[in-house]
Amino acid sequence: MQYIQRRVYGVTAAILLLTCAVQTAGTRLGRDYNIAPVPFNHVTVEDVFWADRLETSRTVTIPYAFEKCVETDRISNFEKAAGLRKGPFEGTHFNDSDVYKVMEGAAYSLQVRPDRMMRLYLDALVRIMAAAQWEDGYLFTFYSVPERQPEKRWTNIPWIHEQYCMGHMYEAAVAHYQVTGDRTFLDVAIRSADLVCQVFNEDHRTDPPGHQEIEIGLCRLYRVTGDEKYLRQAKFFLDQRGRLGRRGPDGRGGLYGTYGQDHKPVVEQTTAVGHSVRAAYLYTGMADVAALTGNMDYVRAIGTIWKDVVGTKLYITGGIGAAGGHEGFGGAYELPNRTAYCETCASVANILWNHRMFLMHGDAKYIDVLELTLYNAALSGVSLEGDRFFYPNVLESSGSGRSPWFGCACCPSNVARFIPSVPGFAYACKNNDIYVNLFIGGHAEIATADNQVKVSQQTDYPWKGEVAITLEPEQEQTFTVLVRIPGWARNQPVPSDLYRYLREMPEQILLKINGQDVPVQTENGYVRLERTWKKGDRIDLSLAMPVRRAISHPNVVTNRDKVALQRGPVVYCLEGPDNEGRVLDMYIPDDAAFETAFEPGLLGGVVTIRGQARTAKRTLDGRIVPDSQRAFKAIPYYAWAHRGASRMTVWPGRTPQGARPKPADTLTYLSKTTASFVHVSLDAVKDQIIPANSRDTSGLQLDFWPHQGTTEWLQFEWDKKHTLSKVKAYWFDDTGSGACRLPASWRVLYRDANGEFSPVENTVPYPVAIDRFNDVTFKPVATDALKIEITLQKDWAAGVQEVVIE
Repeated sequence: MQYIQRRVYGVTAAILLLTCAVQTAGTRLGRDYNIAPVPFNHVTVEDVFWADRLETSRTVTIPYAFEKCVETDRISNFEKAAGLRKGPFEGTHFNDSDVYKVMEGAAYSLQVRPDRMMRLYLDALVRIMAAAQWEDGYLFTFYSVPERQPEKRWTNIPWIHEQYCMGHMYEAAVAHYQVTGDRTFLDVAIRSADLVCQVFNEDHRTDPPGHQEIEIGLCRLYRVTGDEKYLRQAKFFLDQRGRLGRRGPDGRGGLYGTYGQDHKPVVEQTTAVGHSVRAAYLYTGMADVAALTGNMDYVRAIGTIWKDVVGTKLYITGGIGAAGGHEGFGGAYELPNRTAYCETCASVANILWNHRMFLMHGDAKYIDVLELTLYNAALSGVSLEGDRFFYPNVLESSGSGRSPWFGCACCPSNVARFIPSVPGFAYACKNNDIYVNLFIGGHAEIATADNQVKVSQQTDYPWKGEVAITLEPEQEQTFTVLVRIPGWARNQPVPSDLYRYLREMPEQILLKINGQDVPVQTENGYVRLERTWKKGDRIDLSLAMPVRRAISHPNVVTNRDKVALQRGPVVYCLEGPDNEGRVLDMYIPDDAAFETAFEPGLLGGVVTIRGQARTAKRTLDGRIVPDSQRAFKAIPYYAWAHRGASRMTVWPGRTPQGARPKPADTLTYLSKTTASFVHVSLDAVKDQIIPANSRDTSGLQLDFWPHQGTTEWLQFEWDKKHTLSKVKAYWFDDTGSGACRLPASWRVLYRDANGEFSPVENTVPYPVAIDRFNDVTFKPVATDALKIEITLQKDWAAGVQEVVIE
């Protein structure tokens, strides 16, 4: 916070003089979600697992994110737009959104733990933004710096993301107002939203935003102001997607195609397609508008899409988005591990969407998906220290780590606003009934229809399955407490057949009220406990937490013969530091026994899984066979990449065929291999994994990107001479998604008696073909080194999948 303190009393101090704090009366809405969430600020977290993370978010992540916004000129862009300094616009056009998201997180944090310096800094930023806003309500620094450019406004809706940034501004402004009572930022948002309503309507512009988000922000503005035009505007934007004949620079519907969920009207969409963050924000916005208007067409559409995601496109970690090229969904059952995208923002959006689906339907299956994503894909996105981040969250790695920031910093800023809001997912109520959704130690103050109930939890979840819930209603009263029985405790890793446990176990769920056993009968995933509750009544829930083996639907090709380990809501992985640096060649037989232990000194305190695995190797004739036995140790997936770059996998083999076997002792594998330049992996050229085609990235490749039009080389050396006469090269070509193409030409050279590299005398032309090995034979040479020289096409890179030397 020291840096933030300097900022408040430095450049931005004068803005603190621009004060105006007027609070409006509360707003009553005619319609909303069927179930009401208990706000996060009514929930006090007192357990070790989440309390530490919330404190880290408050003291590290949010101040750090503000500092990075200063360092990267995101905040100075606002100061320039406000006339407080001069200079050009710096950074990416949608950088405003990151500042808004961090501000939203700061507001949430202030609600939980007041912090004078953070409040001063936040208010200073608000005054800057008010000063930067145009007279008609427009606020977007990219077109405001170095001077206002009115002729450029709204001219590139698909990609410049004015409305996306404004949506995040509305969310931050509502949060700031609700926490502080100061209308300044809310009034900025209202003026902006009024302008949007004037520009985009049936009589003027009818093109939808390029990146969904404003729909969610408009609904939040409607909730706090009661002005229905914001709700109508949110619905208007939703209904323009896939609409032919709309008015805008494109002059037609479907400009963004499936990438932007613009291929057909939203109520006609049945599958999740395109950019996963855009998509999940779209479905979240549709849920909000449906709840506020009663639009059943939206309800049916997002219900069908939800089944598609959970049934065919959800990772075992709860992540969504299989393809990095468009940062989005692949086809049904297309769930690669090494190249998984699983953007951190997509995990946050998936949680928001599932929470709204629960509020709409009251079914625990949505909280099951929320919890799975929360403890795995979402938490993986931020380090335990709170200042390092993942953008994609892969499920298999040859060695990568979190980054301190990104040029496109949507993920770190989303983490800054998301973590403080987690307590708000724990409880909900409907009339007098109370839902207990997440098991988090602490207490909540819940205002039901005509009572005030304090609900306390004592638990060491997610490491232990014992949960003690104590109720203290102000008035003794008959009502129902609905306690979620997680899907993982009912033999269901996800609410579909996408994954299943290898062996079903008898459900080991015990429930008591005031020490008396209660039958466990679930309805929509909840056990309903209806009785007359009085102060001090206690519910004891015990959920057995054995290690479970999860396997995929057979249509998930990448996971065939593989297994994932899960204990409670936590998905595990094997990482190099615990397993002699090697995890990809291991497989865990079905009969392997497991031991678990809590290790307080490891990774902030985690339960680990140990057992005996086997390694796999490839023979010279191409078979994959068992090799040696080796002990293994698994850690929670969210905690990987804290001990340096290392290999990791969520899906080790279940059989030798499911592992990535140690290569056979071929000439290529035994060589010392070097290259002129390495992008991705040098070892990939000799790992003996034959790709499905030239664009297959599941086994990695060596490529020379971003080198283009150059001559590159691969060199193989041995400690003695071998007689060689053939080389086979399988080229990497990612046409359609990247910048690598087949090479213009190639040739083979050998080290001669003088130590110089000379071309071999090839007996056939050098082929350059896609999706197969390119074989060249040559007159035998006795040598201790071979070089492949590769000439890249002009303006294109190239790459190599596999090399065989004979």
